[in-house]
Amino acid sequence: MNVQRFFAPTARDALRRVKEALGADAIVLANRSVDGGVEILALPADAAAALARPEVAPPPAPVPTRPAFEAPVPRPVAMPADEADDYTVSLSAGARKAAAEKVWQPFAAKKVPESAMPPAQKPPLAARAAQAAAEFSSPRAGAKPAATALPDPVPQKAEAPQMSPQVMEELQAIRAMIERQLAGFAWGEMARQAPARTLLLGEMLDAGFSAQLARRLIDALPAETELAEGRTLLKNALGRELITLANDADLIDAGGVFALVGPTGVGKTTTTAKLAARCVVRHGADSLALLTTDGYRIGAHEQLRIYGRILGVPVHVVRDAGDLRRTLSELRHKHMVLIDTAGVGQKDRMVAEQAALLNSAGGVVRRLLLLNATSRGDTLDDVVRAYAGPDLVGCVVTKVDEAAALAPALDVMIRNGLECAYIANGQRVPEDLHLANRAWLLHRALRRTAEDAHTLHGNEAGLLMAASNAGRGKGLGENRV
Repeated sequence: MNVQRFFAPTARDALRRVKEALGADAIVLANRSVDGGVEILALPADAAAALARPEVAPPPAPVPTRPAFEAPVPRPVAMPADEADDYTVSLSAGARKAAAEKVWQPFAAKKVPESAMPPAQKPPLAARAAQAAAEFSSPRAGAKPAATALPDPVPQKAEAPQMSPQVMEELQAIRAMIERQLAGFAWGEMARQAPARTLLLGEMLDAGFSAQLARRLIDALPAETELAEGRTLLKNALGRELITLANDADLIDAGGVFALVGPTGVGKTTTTAKLAARCVVRHGADSLALLTTDGYRIGAHEQLRIYGRILGVPVHVVRDAGDLRRTLSELRHKHMVLIDTAGVGQKDRMVAEQAALLNSAGGVVRRLLLLNATSRGDTLDDVVRAYAGPDLVGCVVTKVDEAAALAPALDVMIRNGLECAYIANGQRVPEDLHLANRAWLLHRALRRTAEDAHTLHGNEAGLLMAASNAGRGKGLGENRV
């Protein structure tokens, strides 16, 4: 294996040199701190494939033919002990491999001069004449020798190198362990060179922001940023990227057909009633109609009908695409139509069926996605990916009163460019629905709470960064090897 050694003053520089020399898929074998910097041993990615390459068996040796005459067997010359040891030591791995792969050739007896042969062993005159003619016609020294009569060995078909699953799994485990070690080194180095930025990065991870967004915002800060100034810059950067609805005029006054979609239990029916109440207050009950496609939950229709009777708004049940087109055609004079849909988990195939049902109306239905503020960031990412589409115009964050942190929800909205229209913080209709206030959301997401079992300490933030980037192709400070 072609193991190479790299030295640099910092772990980040050493990793960058490994990446430049051996490529992004290089395998790091070892690292250690030495005087003046960090030393890393690494090898190219293709060297790992050589570990599992099967050795090709040598071709069968041809049976040697008996020579026309018996030549005296040369007596082996004894090699001195020290010379034999030197030869063994100096024989490199490459030489041993070449010797092992060398094709066997028949033993060529040492030529004995004819004058030294006994009379009984001398070849006949005709044979000696033919031998002399052959020697005369043979090429001179330096000329290309003539082809011999010996048949060429049958070439062996080498199998394509394959990596066994066990070896691949072990290499991946070693690589993950080394990447985490290097992430710890890089985190310590970052803490020494830019302590304020390191502390800010830890605070963002502790609040619940993703490593991807936190790294991007922290990298945009000046290296000499002070802690208080950095917090202000981070809050301003988040505020610029967070999109919120300005006022009710952008949705309630604009009107249209809106379908509220999302996973089960996120609060679609209650949020539909809250939006309906806002519309009734501003434009009257005659301007609104309610539809439901939820034919799965027991009592789902009745719950929406109760809200409709309270508001004085008609409620229609839609069962298929034809029903939806006919109903929307009959309600085309309404200022706003709100559609309450069935809750479908983001991993359920019915998400696509629901989207097809809404699209069958000819593109007049726009969707509002409901996000549960109590969910983890990766769960919210799955929800956004499942319900994404050109007709998705924004989102409503629900269960804000139950969430310990709002950073995961804000993080998902920022990274996916989703407009936050409303936030819901309770079950009361219509009181517990509010316009998304950017300043309040950022304050709630960035506020520092008392330490608990989930608070990060020391280098735990660096380990979290390494773990969160294990499958994404990036490490702390872009130092993936």
